[in-house]
Amino acid sequence: MKVTVKYFASIREAIGQGSELRDTTATTLAGLRDELLAVSPAHADSLARGKAVRMALNQVMSDETATLSEGCEVAFFPPVTGG
Repeated sequence: MKVTVKYFASIREAIGQGSELRDTTATTLAGLRDELLAVSPAHADSLARGKAVRMALNQVMSDETATLSEGCEVAFFPPVTGG
């Protein structure tokens, strides 16, 4: 299926792009993250397991168990604080 992946803040800077259209066989956010880890060293470092990475599915904060669907939008970003 095709999904739009968006990267924000330090993740975008490390990967060198703000968004991409990807074909994926993943069915969950966890599966997509695992696929992305294999794309490049920058992806692997920025999205590594154990790193604090927030995810949103169709602009709703989601955990790794969220189910992907054709044409969905996934966003990865570092934790942010207000103040």
